[in-house]
Amino acid sequence: MRYLPLSPEDRAEMLATIGAGSVEDFFTDVPEAARLGRTIEGLPDHQGELAVERYMTNLAAKNRSASSGPFFVGAGAYKHHVPATVDMVIQRSEFLTTYTPYQPEIAQGTLQTLFEFQTQVAAMTAMDVANASMYDGSTACAEAAIMATRVTRRKKVILSGGLHPHYAAATKMVCEAQGFEVVQLPAAVDGENALADAVDDQTACVIGQSPNIFGTVTDLSKSADAAHEKGALLVSVFTEAVSLGLVTPPGEMGADIAVGEGQSIGNGLNFGGPYVGLFACTQKLVRQMPGRLCGETVDADGNRGFVLTLSTREQHIRRDKATSNICTNSGLCALAFTAHMTLLGGKGLEQMALLNHEATCDLADALEAVPGVEILTPRFFNEFAFRTPMDAEAVLAMLDEAGVVGGVRASRLFPEEHMGDVILCAATECTTADDIAAYAAALKEII
Repeated sequence: MRYLPLSPEDRAEMLATIGAGSVEDFFTDVPEAARLGRTIEGLPDHQGELAVERYMTNLAAKNRSASSGPFFVGAGAYKHHVPATVDMVIQRSEFLTTYTPYQPEIAQGTLQTLFEFQTQVAAMTAMDVANASMYDGSTACAEAAIMATRVTRRKKVILSGGLHPHYAAATKMVCEAQGFEVVQLPAAVDGENALADAVDDQTACVIGQSPNIFGTVTDLSKSADAAHEKGALLVSVFTEAVSLGLVTPPGEMGADIAVGEGQSIGNGLNFGGPYVGLFACTQKLVRQMPGRLCGETVDADGNRGFVLTLSTREQHIRRDKATSNICTNSGLCALAFTAHMTLLGGKGLEQMALLNHEATCDLADALEAVPGVEILTPRFFNEFAFRTPMDAEAVLAMLDEAGVVGGVRASRLFPEEHMGDVILCAATECTTADDIAAYAAALKEII
């Protein structure tokens, strides 16, 4: 089909039909600070296809991959080793789906992998049931908050001071658009159980994270007990799925809903996406859970088979009855997750988690030995925050010049919290002793 651009008259007619004065009217909800408002400097208005390809190739060559040297960035997206077997498995025709099986029962391979995915997520989180994936961790968190308002018939959501700011922003946007109150507690390195003191009779749920954005591992049982006493729910969030191989899972802390990001297992960094959201809950809440649920059954001949048991997405039922209006379930990323988890098994996940923790302990010891460095995170898995005697942005820039990608400055995530000298860094099984030595040496030279 040829692409025929619209004429000015066509555009005017379309705008008049929907009652808009101009195309700019569609962007009124986008803050002015987020709008560029000008052309990009140095980028020509138009070029031929070959010239554009060459220009973009040269531009891409300036990027540095996470595998090209010492790399310590985390903050919600983590560099882990993905076995080559995963890529082979996800390309097999009986399993492969980039999105969703619209005639599910004929896609038995896809349904089986989704069933296995649910089983794995439920076991990892120690929850009763998990769905067949969500868009990503942040929108899964937002969906959990909306689910809690339906279950409790209340309109107040409380977020911990250690919840990833991107998760908090997504949750606020979705909740406030529906008229729900969102209370954000002050940023805190070790304050997840402040939720216990904040919950009241109007609260639908409290949302805490462990390990939190600063890497702090916390037993959320206290917050769970306080929430349940007030008739509210506890939503437990994680951004590092590998941590579930070592730390106390949400279900054992009394969580009603567990949500998080599954990128760490089977999926690369991918320049920030696509990722896969994990969502699990207790059995009594299953009818209010968003997304889809695959089940196991037998056919007319008694052979094992798989079906789409629950499907409450807006594509399948009336929009106003849907438990979710975010329809992407990241099927291919979920498949990669399942392939990797199947290779690992429970014991393998535990061993992988232990390698992550050991590497991070070594990193913390090395950085703490640098004069002027203060480790802020009291209990961590594979990520922690530390304070430097200099501006964090300047330190990270100089580390980059030394060939070390040192982490994320906290002021980027918390611009209003006066954390200009705080850096968040992470280590995984991909981090070597030489990487850690290079980081410590470069940091010592800088400060």
